[in-house]
Amino acid sequence: MFIQRSQMAQINQCMGNTGNLYRKAVQQMTQTLIRKLTTLSQYEEALAKINSSVTDRLTVLKTKPQSIQRDILTICSDPFVLAQQLTHIELERLSYIGPEEFVQAFVQKDLLDNDKRCFSDHKKASNLEAYVEWFNRLSYLVATEICMPVKKKHRARVIEFFIDVARECFNIGNFNSLMAIITGMNMSPVSRLKKTWGKVKTAKFDILEHQMDPSSNFYNYRTALRGATQRSITAHSSREKLNIVFSLLIKDIYFLNEGCANRLLNGHVNFEKFWELAKQVMEFMTWKKVECPFDRDRKILQYLLTAPVFSEDALYLASYESEGPENNMEKDRWKSLRSSLLNRT
Repeated sequence: MFIQRSQMAQINQCMGNTGNLYRKAVQQMTQTLIRKLTTLSQYEEALAKINSSVTDRLTVLKTKPQSIQRDILTICSDPFVLAQQLTHIELERLSYIGPEEFVQAFVQKDLLDNDKRCFSDHKKASNLEAYVEWFNRLSYLVATEICMPVKKKHRARVIEFFIDVARECFNIGNFNSLMAIITGMNMSPVSRLKKTWGKVKTAKFDILEHQMDPSSNFYNYRTALRGATQRSITAHSSREKLNIVFSLLIKDIYFLNEGCANRLLNGHVNFEKFWELAKQVMEFMTWKKVECPFDRDRKILQYLLTAPVFSEDALYLASYESEGPENNMEKDRWKSLRSSLLNRT
Protein backbone atom coordinates (compact mmCIF):
# COMPACT_ATOMS: atom_id res chain seq x y z
CA MET A 1 0.00 0.00 0.00
CA PHE A 2 2.88 2.33 0.87
CA ILE A 3 4.45 1.64 -2.56
CA GLN A 4 1.15 2.41 -4.32
CA ARG A 5 0.74 5.71 -2.42
CA SER A 6 4.34 6.64 -3.23
CA GLN A 7 3.79 5.94 -6.90
CA MET A 8 0.58 7.98 -6.88
CA ALA A 9 2.42 10.89 -5.30
CA GLN A 10 5.10 10.69 -8.00
CA ILE A 11 2.44 10.58 -10.71
CA ASN A 12 0.64 13.57 -9.25
CA GLN A 13 3.91 15.47 -9.00
CA CYS A 14 4.79 14.63 -12.60
CA MET A 15 1.34 15.69 -13.75
CA GLY A 16 1.69 18.94 -11.84
CA ASN A 17 5.11 19.62 -13.33
CA THR A 18 3.87 18.68 -16.80
CA GLY A 19 0.86 20.93 -16.36
CA ASN A 20 3.11 23.84 -15.49
CA LEU A 21 5.32 23.12 -18.51
CA TYR A 22 2.32 23.01 -20.81
CA ARG A 23 0.93 26.19 -19.24
CA LYS A 24 4.21 28.03 -19.82
CA ALA A 25 4.45 26.71 -23.37
CA VAL A 26 0.91 27.86 -24.15
CA GLN A 27 1.62 31.28 -22.64
CA GLN A 28 4.76 31.64 -24.76
CA MET A 29 2.90 30.55 -27.89
CA THR A 30 0.10 33.02 -27.15
CA GLN A 31 2.53 35.88 -26.60
CA THR A 32 4.41 35.02 -29.82
CA LEU A 33 1.12 34.86 -31.73
CA ILE A 34 -0.02 38.22 -30.36
CA ARG A 35 3.31 39.81 -31.33
CA LYS A 36 3.08 38.38 -34.85
CA LEU A 37 -0.54 39.47 -35.29
CA THR A 38 0.31 42.96 -34.02
CA THR A 39 3.25 43.21 -36.44
CA LEU A 40 1.07 41.93 -39.29
CA SER A 41 -1.65 44.45 -38.45
CA GLN A 42 0.87 47.30 -38.40
CA TYR A 43 2.28 46.14 -41.74
CA GLU A 44 -1.17 46.05 -43.36
CA GLU A 45 -1.95 49.52 -41.98
CA ALA A 46 1.35 50.78 -43.42
CA LEU A 47 0.49 49.27 -46.81
CA ALA A 48 -2.91 50.95 -46.77
CA LYS A 49 -1.27 54.28 -45.91
CA ILE A 50 1.26 53.88 -48.74
CA ASN A 51 -1.46 52.99 -51.26
CA SER A 52 -3.61 55.96 -50.24
CA SER A 53 -0.69 58.36 -50.73
CA VAL A 54 0.06 57.23 -54.29
CA THR A 55 -1.52 59.38 -57.01
CA ASP A 56 -1.49 59.37 -60.79
CA ARG A 57 1.73 60.86 -62.16
CA LEU A 58 -0.34 62.74 -64.76
CA THR A 59 -2.05 64.70 -61.99
CA VAL A 60 1.34 65.61 -60.54
CA LEU A 61 2.59 66.72 -63.97
CA LYS A 62 -0.34 69.11 -64.31
CA THR A 63 0.19 70.67 -60.88
CA LYS A 64 4.00 70.79 -60.73
CA PRO A 65 6.38 72.26 -63.28
CA GLN A 66 8.61 69.60 -64.85
CA SER A 67 11.73 71.35 -63.56
CA ILE A 68 10.90 70.75 -59.87
CA GLN A 69 9.67 67.16 -60.20
CA ARG A 70 11.83 64.36 -58.92
CA ASP A 71 12.74 61.32 -60.95
CA ILE A 72 14.59 58.12 -60.13
CA LEU A 73 17.99 59.46 -61.20
CA THR A 74 17.74 62.44 -58.83
CA ILE A 75 16.93 60.03 -55.98
CA CYS A 76 19.49 57.33 -56.75
CA SER A 77 22.04 57.23 -59.56
CA ASP A 78 23.77 54.01 -58.44
CA PRO A 79 22.20 50.86 -59.97
CA PHE A 80 23.68 48.59 -57.28
CA VAL A 81 22.20 50.68 -54.45
CA LEU A 82 18.78 50.73 -56.12
CA ALA A 83 18.90 46.95 -56.59
CA GLN A 84 19.68 46.62 -52.87
CA GLN A 85 16.69 48.75 -51.89
CA LEU A 86 14.42 46.77 -54.20
CA THR A 87 15.63 43.64 -52.41
CA HIS A 88 14.62 45.19 -49.07
CA ILE A 89 11.07 45.69 -50.34
CA GLU A 90 10.89 42.20 -51.84
CA LEU A 91 12.05 40.43 -48.68
CA GLU A 92 9.88 42.52 -46.38
CA ARG A 93 6.74 41.77 -48.36
CA LEU A 94 7.64 38.10 -48.68
CA SER A 95 8.11 37.77 -44.92
CA TYR A 96 4.44 38.54 -44.24
CA ILE A 97 3.02 35.92 -46.63
CA GLY A 98 1.94 32.79 -44.78
CA PRO A 99 1.50 29.33 -46.35
CA GLU A 100 -2.24 29.49 -45.72
CA GLU A 101 -2.54 32.34 -48.23
CA PHE A 102 -1.60 30.01 -51.08
CA VAL A 103 -4.49 27.75 -50.08
CA GLN A 104 -6.87 30.71 -49.83
CA ALA A 105 -5.71 32.08 -53.19
CA PHE A 106 -5.67 28.90 -55.28
CA VAL A 107 -8.02 26.41 -53.61
CA GLN A 108 -11.44 27.95 -54.18
CA LYS A 109 -13.28 24.65 -53.70
CA ASP A 110 -13.10 21.69 -51.41
CA LEU A 111 -9.93 19.82 -52.37
CA LEU A 112 -11.75 16.49 -52.62
CA ASP A 113 -15.18 17.68 -53.80
CA ASN A 114 -15.10 19.94 -56.84
CA ASP A 115 -18.73 21.01 -56.33
CA LYS A 116 -18.36 22.06 -52.71
CA ARG A 117 -16.76 25.31 -51.58
CA CYS A 118 -13.95 24.94 -49.07
CA PHE A 119 -14.49 28.23 -47.24
CA SER A 120 -17.94 29.57 -46.49
CA ASP A 121 -16.44 32.96 -45.65
CA HIS A 122 -13.49 33.06 -48.04
CA LYS A 123 -10.67 35.14 -46.56
CA LYS A 124 -8.72 37.34 -48.95
CA ALA A 125 -5.04 36.55 -49.29
CA SER A 126 -4.18 40.21 -48.71
CA ASN A 127 -0.40 39.89 -48.31
CA LEU A 128 -0.13 37.69 -51.38
CA GLU A 129 -2.16 40.24 -53.32
CA ALA A 130 0.00 43.07 -51.98
CA TYR A 131 3.08 41.32 -53.30
CA VAL A 132 1.55 40.92 -56.77
CA GLU A 133 0.54 44.60 -56.66
CA TRP A 134 4.15 45.51 -55.82
CA PHE A 135 5.37 43.62 -58.90
CA ASN A 136 2.88 45.52 -61.07
CA ARG A 137 3.77 48.83 -59.44
CA LEU A 138 7.48 48.34 -60.09
CA SER A 139 6.78 47.53 -63.76
CA TYR A 140 4.67 50.67 -64.15
CA LEU A 141 7.21 52.78 -62.25
CA VAL A 142 9.94 51.69 -64.68
CA ALA A 143 7.73 52.49 -67.68
CA THR A 144 6.75 55.86 -66.17
CA GLU A 145 10.35 56.89 -65.50
CA ILE A 146 11.25 56.07 -69.12
CA CYS A 147 8.25 57.76 -70.77
CA MET A 148 8.23 60.90 -68.60
CA PRO A 149 11.38 62.77 -69.79
CA VAL A 150 10.84 65.18 -72.68
CA LYS A 151 14.33 64.79 -74.16
CA LYS A 152 15.26 61.63 -76.06
CA LYS A 153 18.77 61.66 -74.58
CA HIS A 154 17.35 61.63 -71.05
CA ARG A 155 14.95 58.78 -71.85
CA ALA A 156 17.84 56.72 -73.26
CA ARG A 157 19.84 57.39 -70.10
CA VAL A 158 16.96 56.17 -67.92
CA ILE A 159 16.65 52.99 -70.01
CA GLU A 160 20.36 52.25 -69.64
CA PHE A 161 20.12 52.91 -65.90
CA PHE A 162 17.31 50.37 -65.47
CA ILE A 163 19.21 47.83 -67.59
CA ASP A 164 22.09 48.17 -65.10
CA VAL A 165 19.66 47.88 -62.16
CA ALA A 166 18.18 44.71 -63.66
CA ARG A 167 21.66 43.24 -64.10
CA GLU A 168 22.51 44.02 -60.44
CA CYS A 169 19.25 42.36 -59.37
CA PHE A 170 20.29 39.27 -61.34
CA ASN A 171 23.71 39.25 -59.67
CA ILE A 172 22.17 39.66 -56.20
CA GLY A 173 19.62 36.88 -56.74
CA ASN A 174 16.59 39.21 -56.76
CA PHE A 175 14.93 37.59 -59.75
CA ASN A 176 11.50 39.01 -58.96
CA SER A 177 12.57 42.65 -59.31
CA LEU A 178 14.55 41.66 -62.39
CA MET A 179 11.44 40.26 -64.03
CA ALA A 180 9.34 43.30 -63.03
CA ILE A 181 11.91 45.68 -64.55
CA ILE A 182 12.11 43.69 -67.80
CA THR A 183 8.30 43.62 -67.90
CA GLY A 184 8.16 47.41 -67.54
CA MET A 185 10.72 47.95 -70.29
CA ASN A 186 8.78 45.65 -72.62
CA MET A 187 5.46 47.45 -72.14
CA SER A 188 4.16 48.77 -75.48
CA PRO A 189 4.42 52.49 -74.63
CA VAL A 190 8.14 51.93 -73.92
CA SER A 191 9.03 49.41 -76.62
CA ARG A 192 7.53 51.63 -79.36
CA LEU A 193 10.04 54.45 -78.61
CA LYS A 194 12.31 53.35 -81.47
CA LYS A 195 14.28 56.61 -81.73
CA THR A 196 15.01 56.45 -78.01
CA TRP A 197 16.05 52.79 -78.13
CA GLY A 198 18.28 53.66 -81.07
CA LYS A 199 20.47 55.64 -78.68
CA VAL A 200 20.69 52.79 -76.13
CA LYS A 201 23.48 50.22 -75.92
CA THR A 202 21.27 47.15 -75.78
CA ALA A 203 23.84 44.32 -75.51
CA LYS A 204 23.30 43.92 -71.74
CA PHE A 205 19.53 44.16 -72.17
CA ASP A 206 19.56 41.44 -74.83
CA ILE A 207 21.37 39.12 -72.41
CA LEU A 208 18.82 39.79 -69.66
CA GLU A 209 15.91 39.27 -72.07
CA HIS A 210 17.49 35.97 -73.09
CA GLN A 211 17.49 34.93 -69.43
CA MET A 212 13.80 35.92 -69.11
CA ASP A 213 12.76 34.23 -72.37
CA PRO A 214 9.39 32.54 -71.63
CA SER A 215 9.87 29.82 -74.28
CA SER A 216 10.13 26.20 -73.13
CA ASN A 217 8.50 27.17 -69.84
CA PHE A 218 11.19 29.75 -68.99
CA TYR A 219 13.99 27.22 -69.54
CA ASN A 220 16.84 29.79 -69.41
CA TYR A 221 15.36 31.46 -66.34
CA ARG A 222 14.95 28.13 -64.54
CA THR A 223 18.52 27.15 -65.38
CA ALA A 224 19.79 30.36 -63.76
CA LEU A 225 17.52 29.74 -60.77
CA ARG A 226 18.88 26.23 -60.26
CA GLY A 227 22.37 27.67 -60.11
CA ALA A 228 21.26 30.32 -57.62
CA THR A 229 19.47 27.69 -55.54
CA GLN A 230 22.56 25.49 -55.35
CA ARG A 231 24.60 28.52 -54.34
CA SER A 232 22.14 29.40 -51.58
CA ILE A 233 22.18 25.85 -50.16
CA THR A 234 25.95 25.93 -49.56
CA ALA A 235 26.07 29.64 -48.68
CA HIS A 236 27.39 30.95 -45.37
CA SER A 237 26.23 34.57 -45.65
CA SER A 238 22.78 36.12 -46.13
CA ARG A 239 23.94 37.81 -49.32
CA GLU A 240 24.79 34.43 -50.90
CA LYS A 241 21.48 32.92 -49.77
CA LEU A 242 19.31 35.46 -51.62
CA ASN A 243 17.03 33.77 -54.13
CA ILE A 244 13.82 35.73 -54.76
CA VAL A 245 11.77 33.96 -57.43
CA PHE A 246 8.18 34.65 -56.40
CA SER A 247 6.57 35.35 -59.79
CA LEU A 248 7.61 31.99 -61.21
CA LEU A 249 6.56 30.23 -57.99
CA ILE A 250 3.03 31.66 -58.29
CA LYS A 251 2.86 30.53 -61.92
CA ASP A 252 4.03 27.01 -61.06
CA ILE A 253 1.62 26.61 -58.14
CA TYR A 254 -1.29 27.92 -60.21
CA PHE A 255 -0.72 25.55 -63.13
CA LEU A 256 0.02 22.61 -60.84
CA ASN A 257 -3.25 23.22 -59.01
CA GLU A 258 -5.32 23.84 -62.15
CA GLY A 259 -3.65 21.24 -64.37
CA CYS A 260 -3.79 18.23 -62.06
CA ALA A 261 -6.95 16.58 -60.75
CA ASN A 262 -7.49 16.23 -57.02
CA ARG A 263 -8.56 12.63 -57.49
CA LEU A 264 -7.24 9.88 -59.74
CA LEU A 265 -9.47 8.02 -62.24
CA ASN A 266 -9.99 5.25 -59.67
CA GLY A 267 -11.33 7.79 -57.16
CA HIS A 268 -8.26 7.78 -54.94
CA VAL A 269 -6.75 11.03 -53.68
CA ASN A 270 -3.99 12.35 -55.94
CA PHE A 271 -1.35 12.48 -53.23
CA GLU A 272 1.40 13.20 -55.75
CA LYS A 273 -0.24 16.51 -56.67
CA PHE A 274 -0.60 17.59 -53.03
CA TRP A 275 2.95 16.51 -52.27
CA GLU A 276 4.25 18.66 -55.14
CA LEU A 277 2.16 21.62 -53.93
CA ALA A 278 3.50 21.15 -50.41
CA LYS A 279 7.10 21.02 -51.68
CA GLN A 280 6.64 24.29 -53.55
CA VAL A 281 5.24 26.04 -50.47
CA MET A 282 7.93 24.55 -48.19
CA GLU A 283 10.65 25.86 -50.50
CA PHE A 284 9.03 29.29 -50.36
CA MET A 285 8.89 29.15 -46.54
CA THR A 286 12.62 28.37 -46.47
CA TRP A 287 13.94 31.14 -48.70
CA LYS A 288 11.56 33.86 -47.48
CA LYS A 289 13.30 33.75 -44.08
CA VAL A 290 16.55 35.18 -45.45
CA GLU A 291 17.42 38.52 -43.87
CA CYS A 292 18.35 41.37 -46.18
CA PRO A 293 22.11 41.98 -45.82
CA PHE A 294 22.02 45.54 -47.22
CA ASP A 295 21.66 48.88 -45.45
CA ARG A 296 18.31 50.62 -45.79
CA ASP A 297 18.02 54.00 -47.50
CA ARG A 298 14.77 55.61 -46.37
CA LYS A 299 14.71 58.23 -49.11
CA ILE A 300 15.06 55.67 -51.90
CA LEU A 301 12.57 53.26 -50.31
CA GLN A 302 10.05 56.07 -49.87
CA TYR A 303 10.35 57.00 -53.54
CA LEU A 304 10.02 53.42 -54.78
CA LEU A 305 6.92 52.84 -52.68
CA THR A 306 5.09 56.16 -53.07
CA ALA A 307 6.25 57.95 -56.25
CA PRO A 308 3.22 58.48 -58.51
CA VAL A 309 3.08 56.33 -61.63
CA PHE A 310 1.31 56.74 -64.96
CA SER A 311 -1.80 54.73 -65.71
CA GLU A 312 -1.74 52.70 -68.93
CA ASP A 313 -3.53 55.47 -70.86
CA ALA A 314 -1.16 58.11 -69.45
CA LEU A 315 1.82 55.98 -70.49
CA TYR A 316 0.58 55.80 -74.06
CA LEU A 317 -0.13 59.53 -74.10
CA ALA A 318 3.38 60.34 -72.83
CA SER A 319 4.85 57.91 -75.35
CA TYR A 320 2.99 59.53 -78.26
CA GLU A 321 4.01 62.98 -77.06
CA SER A 322 7.65 61.87 -77.02
CA GLU A 323 7.62 60.07 -80.37
CA GLY A 324 4.58 60.71 -82.57
CA PRO A 325 2.15 58.04 -83.77
CA GLU A 326 3.44 55.92 -86.67
CA ASN A 327 0.20 54.58 -88.12
CA ASN A 328 -3.52 55.34 -88.26
CA MET A 329 -4.35 53.14 -85.30
CA GLU A 330 -1.84 55.00 -83.11
CA LYS A 331 -3.08 58.35 -84.42
CA ASP A 332 -6.68 57.48 -83.53
CA ARG A 333 -5.65 56.34 -80.06
CA TRP A 334 -3.59 59.50 -79.51
CA LYS A 335 -6.55 61.70 -80.46
CA SER A 336 -8.85 59.71 -78.19
CA LEU A 337 -6.45 59.96 -75.24
CA ARG A 338 -5.94 63.69 -75.69
CA SER A 339 -9.69 64.25 -75.93
CA SER A 340 -10.27 62.20 -72.80
CA LEU A 341 -7.59 64.20 -70.97
CA LEU A 342 -9.18 67.52 -71.98
CA ASN A 343 -12.58 66.32 -70.78
CA ARG A 344 -11.12 65.37 -67.39
CA THR A 345 -9.55 68.80 -66.95
